[in-house]
Amino acid sequence: MSHKFFAFLYRMKHIERWSLMRNTQKENIAEHSYYVAVLAHTLGVIRRDVFGVDCNPEQFALAALYHDISEILTGDMPTPIKYFNPAIRDAYHQIEKISNEKLMSHLPDEMRPEWEELLETDGEVKLMVHAADKLSAYLKCVEEVFSGNREFECAKDQTEAALRDLHMPEVDYFLREFAPALELTLDEME
Repeated sequence: MSHKFFAFLYRMKHIERWSLMRNTQKENIAEHSYYVAVLAHTLGVIRRDVFGVDCNPEQFALAALYHDISEILTGDMPTPIKYFNPAIRDAYHQIEKISNEKLMSHLPDEMRPEWEELLETDGEVKLMVHAADKLSAYLKCVEEVFSGNREFECAKDQTEAALRDLHMPEVDYFLREFAPALELTLDEME
């Protein structure tokens, strides 16, 4: 029997993000998942090495790699629609769950628990992946605004406010120490 799970994963590169916005640089969910994984790992390293909190940055990165795989089947629903009201938000979460179950059905039974565990995160892992996801969106907005795309100005401000509302020292540290460099040219980074 041929299992289709990885054939589905390889379709992530075809699902565009930010579909309601004019983009200077398109982004798909495969690229986004990579950035979220890098950011989740980085937030974990900051938590562990800067703030001295015992955690597993690799676990955050691994969960982040798969955090949006439901969108292979659902597409990327724009945030203003996804969170328009509680009924739509709850229905969308149910659709995501069904999508994940469908994708899991394309794995051999003995491998399925590994991915199910990654998709059913809670507590610290869920919080770190959420923060990294939000941070990835913010950095996308910063890049777009820096490129002269005013379309992302409001989203940048709203996303930064949402990040600050998390009250996570790791996020604040990243915003202070790393994010400003995204507004430099290559020559300025030398």
